[in-house]
Amino acid sequence: MPSARAGKYVIVLVTCGSRVEAQRIAREIVSLRLAACANLLDIPVQSIYRWKGRVEKAREFLLLIKTSARRLPALQAEVERLHSYDVPEFIALPIVAGSPKYLSWLWDCVAPERR
Repeated sequence: MPSARAGKYVIVLVTCGSRVEAQRIAREIVSLRLAACANLLDIPVQSIYRWKGRVEKAREFLLLIKTSARRLPALQAEVERLHSYDVPEFIALPIVAGSPKYLSWLWDCVAPERR
């Protein structure tokens, strides 16, 4: 049974260059059970960042991905495989508390399928 122990569950931030790319990545990672849920912020965020020595600005779409810490390596590999950026954002933040029912649902969603 899952616990609310800090670090067992995470939220991963991934920015995408288009809504279509964000939707494609979200659908694939949830289908593969690498994430329980991926929220897509439907309004673009404005990102200001340094790239190849220059300060750049871009409109991006942010994914908030909920998963377990044990799925992070596979999730990161899949996001990098699907993503159009040379260096996609992939930042994991620990979930330090949550409702037991939600965390149990999250755990069940990312568990390997039982056959």
